[in-house]
Amino acid sequence: MNLENDNNVNEGSVEDVVERYRPEIQKLTPFLKWLRNSARIDVAQTYSNSELNNTMSIPVYDSNLLAFVKAAQSTNLLDRNYVYVYSRNRLRDYRDELLFIDRAGITDMDDLAGILSKYILSGMTKGSVWAEGVKNGVLYTVVTKMDELVKFWDKTLENEQNL
Repeated sequence: MNLENDNNVNEGSVEDVVERYRPEIQKLTPFLKWLRNSARIDVAQTYSNSELNNTMSIPVYDSNLLAFVKAAQSTNLLDRNYVYVYSRNRLRDYRDELLFIDRAGITDMDDLAGILSKYILSGMTKGSVWAEGVKNGVLYTVVTKMDELVKFWDKTLENEQNL
């Protein structure tokens, strides 16, 4: 992940995390309504030509899903080492992911980005992963949690500065 400290604040501090993550998360928040409304439904269909028996079926994705994936790819949130997040936190399936997301705090932002990374990066080689992330609600939940944490701590830090 290329979220570097600009040396204006202490690296790893809450203020540093908020400043680094805020602009990246804002690229994904426009998709929250669509992600929420699309949970529990299929956002990918399979196309196969019935006239040709031995052809490969091709996944056809919802345009909003593709736009979300493209937006996520344009952020600095993706980390190819996301597997370490899963082993360190003992995350085995989407239920573990949702439980972890629910309990996460501002210090877990890198791990939350790791969960997002798993779905976006592994979906590039196995297309059904993107649709699974939407259907099981993990993509909506992780982006929502990251947005809530940044907004909460941003407001808290602002209030502290005004005292």
